[in-house]
Amino acid sequence: MKKNMTGLLGLLLLGSAWPALAAPSDSGAGNVLHARQHALDAALSAIVEDRAHPLASLSVLAIRHGKLSYQQQFGYRHLGATPAQNLPVTPATLFRIASLSKMMTTLGLMRLVEQGKLSLDQDVGIYLGFSLRNPHFPQQPVTLRSLLSHTSSLRDAGGYAWGPERSLRDVFTAGGDLMWDAAAAPGRYFTYANLNWGVIGTVMEQVTGERFDLLMRRLLLDPLALRGGYNPAAFSAGEVVDTATLYRKRAPDTEVWQPHGPWIAQVDDFHARAPAAPAGLERYVIGSNATVFSPTGGLRISAAGLGKVMQMLLDGGRYQGKQLLQPASIALMFGRQWQLAPDGGNGDSERGLYRAWGLGNQQFDADTGQGNRLVEGASFTAVGHLGDAYGLVSAFVLDFANKNGMVSLVGGTGSDPARYPGTYSAMGRSEELILTTLYRGAIANHK
Repeated sequence: MKKNMTGLLGLLLLGSAWPALAAPSDSGAGNVLHARQHALDAALSAIVEDRAHPLASLSVLAIRHGKLSYQQQFGYRHLGATPAQNLPVTPATLFRIASLSKMMTTLGLMRLVEQGKLSLDQDVGIYLGFSLRNPHFPQQPVTLRSLLSHTSSLRDAGGYAWGPERSLRDVFTAGGDLMWDAAAAPGRYFTYANLNWGVIGTVMEQVTGERFDLLMRRLLLDPLALRGGYNPAAFSAGEVVDTATLYRKRAPDTEVWQPHGPWIAQVDDFHARAPAAPAGLERYVIGSNATVFSPTGGLRISAAGLGKVMQMLLDGGRYQGKQLLQPASIALMFGRQWQLAPDGGNGDSERGLYRAWGLGNQQFDADTGQGNRLVEGASFTAVGHLGDAYGLVSAFVLDFANKNGMVSLVGGTGSDPARYPGTYSAMGRSEELILTTLYRGAIANHK
């Protein structure tokens, strides 16, 4: 069976294994649709079950021409002591989506911009209540626009997450040069930095007076009827049970991978220990340090939930008859803010992965270079975000022009990503295979 599935995957990637769909009036159309879904299921299952490069779990979703065209789950959200105790991934499974959280945070921020509570080009020190300036370029303000486009000159070398007892004011006072780029002024140079979103979340708290996790529930999660959130300690019992444990086949404190060894829990093992609020949260001062709730990577949400977000964006900011974001705000958010210069001198591209950026979202140009190509052999120009942390590998990518999009959430990687690199991009090979297979099976060849 494994050999047959591997062969099927190869045919799918060549684009030659999909049966042609009959017209809707054809009595055999339903059988063909079923066969297509079965073929796509089998191809994705083969990727998950690759013995050399196994994945603990996978949840995917595709939208074609504005409508859901495919949704499926594979593997286990939690691995028990025996196979009988394994819990499968379901459409309700919540994953800690890593850096996709940045894009979701940005959607909340854009609502505050619409309401006039924030300006993209204001000195953020005005909002924070203390001066936030690169000491090497003290005359140049840091703005939300520069934070959202990773051109703020902030750097992660001094850290990007602290407990409730710390304030960002104290962190920046003590951090010194570790927090800043000494060679590039704000607005001039792209370097991906998680710290940007800690500042953004803290600004959002300051102007609303609301704690970040609760604010994002009001701005994004509740209006879209989304389960999950940025604070698992506040989850319902059902949400806790549905949260995926993230795995690697390596211990958290080593770099030794064992693809044929056991899966080792990295985070969100709520079956071993219930989620707890950060120590000292009861004394937390709103607007002092939103990194406590990880605006940069801490959102737990399902692939189906992300599909709702994608559908809202493709529908011009509307959800169930209500306008969550204005089309002009969506156009602004996904408009290009930074682009890699031909000589590469205005940013760190990370092997070509980062070539262009909007406000809180990456821009993927299918026809310019190989680093950020999403799909093998296809022109899929898109915007969105990728994520990678604790064994989780995630993607949220959408093509506004054709109203197509894909969501992919991997809940655990079993082999060293450095030893299984992509062949046509700066992504890992497993992620390449998932996105290419999903695109060809649920978008390009789905009629």
